[in-house]
Amino acid sequence: MSPSSAPLSPPSDPAALEQVRRLAQQLDTSIRLPGGIRIGWDAVLGLVPGVGDWAGALLSTYIVLQAVRLGASREVLVRMLGNVALESLVGAVPFLGDVFDAAYKANMRNVRLLEEHMVAPTATRRASRAWVLGIVVALVALLVLGVTLTVLAFRAVAASVQGLQ
Repeated sequence: MSPSSAPLSPPSDPAALEQVRRLAQQLDTSIRLPGGIRIGWDAVLGLVPGVGDWAGALLSTYIVLQAVRLGASREVLVRMLGNVALESLVGAVPFLGDVFDAAYKANMRNVRLLEEHMVAPTATRRASRAWVLGIVVALVALLVLGVTLTVLAFRAVAASVQGLQ
């Protein structure tokens, strides 16, 4: 095998896996709040309107890219991307999204998926297929909810404006 065709990281690269674990911990559980609740920098970034959720999604995508380098299956990668997409989409909803982001912890879920895949690839692949179907249904439901809430908000604003005239 030539150097240019060698994989970027061997499938069991412990240093790369540890780097991914540390990043996930920083993004999802590194800050302790009163009452023992733990959030991470991803939730804090999400508070910045517009760019915060995109920055968090970009950092989360790095974990998925490392999973590619570590040899994760297509099903596991789709599931990981689904976690990032779900957290990013719901995270874009003001306040509710920030609470969801702090609770869902997509990065920790993705590291757990990667670790499980490295231990038992076949079992993880089967579970991932069922999860992908579930996440598609959930994303469609969230889309419908988002559109419905947007329409209701616009109607409320229009009614308020008409009431002021």
